[in-house]
Amino acid sequence: MNILRIIASMNPASGGPCQGIRNSIPELKKLGVHNEVVCLDDPTAAYLKEDKFTIHALASGKGPWCYSSRLMPWLLQNIQRFDIIIVHGLWLYPSYALTKAIKLLKNKPKLKGKQVFHIPKVFIMPHGMLDPYFQEDSGRRLKAIRNWCYWKVIENKVINNADGLLFTCETELILARKPFRPYNPKKEINVGYGIKKPPLYNSKMKDAFLKLCPTLNGDSYILFLSRIHEKKGVDLLLKAFSMQLNKKPNRTGLLSKLIIAGPGIDSPYGLKMREIVNNDPALKENVIFTGLLLGDAKWGAYYGCEAFILPSHQENFGIAVAEALACSRPVLISDKVNIWQEIEDAGAGIVKTNSLEGVTGLIEAWQQMPATEKTSMQLNAKGLFEKSYTSAAATLELYRAITE
Repeated sequence: MNILRIIASMNPASGGPCQGIRNSIPELKKLGVHNEVVCLDDPTAAYLKEDKFTIHALASGKGPWCYSSRLMPWLLQNIQRFDIIIVHGLWLYPSYALTKAIKLLKNKPKLKGKQVFHIPKVFIMPHGMLDPYFQEDSGRRLKAIRNWCYWKVIENKVINNADGLLFTCETELILARKPFRPYNPKKEINVGYGIKKPPLYNSKMKDAFLKLCPTLNGDSYILFLSRIHEKKGVDLLLKAFSMQLNKKPNRTGLLSKLIIAGPGIDSPYGLKMREIVNNDPALKENVIFTGLLLGDAKWGAYYGCEAFILPSHQENFGIAVAEALACSRPVLISDKVNIWQEIEDAGAGIVKTNSLEGVTGLIEAWQQMPATEKTSMQLNAKGLFEKSYTSAAATLELYRAITE
């Protein structure tokens, strides 16, 4: 079986979907499935050099729609080689281009009433991009109107003409039904999501991480590792952390520093977050921005933290959450992370609302938790990962869904 993955970018800084592709392809290979990826990246990009599967990088897409004049000709020439196509993400040119390319092939003259060209099955993986948050958030009103118009003209055809939609969890599947009409997918399938098991801890990981955080000085820390973006609730996290630091008596019971790691540190929002820290003496002393962490430095950050925190306003799955669980680290998350129920049921973390009160509650609950309960939560975290979020388990579900 041959599968084509279509995605706007394989840049790790673009978020979780490209990492999900990297996690699943080796597992599918074990099942005898050949995968190729077509993306709109610079073919000389350094982040493409370590991948061991075929990537057709057609040059960077133009503008916010990621338009590429090279994509449509490539699709028309190549898609007949594949049995299945999976499009990762929505609202961009690649999903539109595929829909148009398939329509063109279907409209070709038939031979004795039969389709001359092989038309592969098409599945769309929205990766949370149909979440009502994007239509309801007060800061996205113009974008919500744009999305509604785009849906009426283009995206409803992408969704409703596909052979099925693939969701990373049941919550995502249910939420996707709410924001747009007409919404009539042929199939809705919860295939789950997973990551590769992390490498076993070694001292090189610690050294690589501490090299980027020389001011940590051996202190314990809570880790935020994600894009520095308003959707992730970083502003709430800093406000809540500042409130705890400035409590009287000062810092009672608060022994951990806060590490904020991830891309976006130089974005307008990221610069605003750094300004907040620089203008608050307590935060400036206890918050460290690292930028994007990769390889040993990333795993060193996970293994070295007390707990992982993500107070997101919307999180489809949260690969970083699964990575923390895999490293036996409890996760402190909002109830807008779509796998929150599974985490709470497993006793693998603490869940609160995505509000200042909720994020403050996360920090306080972790501070006040007895050491024995923290240890138990570490074991539960690893157990939940092994049961539900390994790439092997998720890939098997994907394989079954697309081969039915």
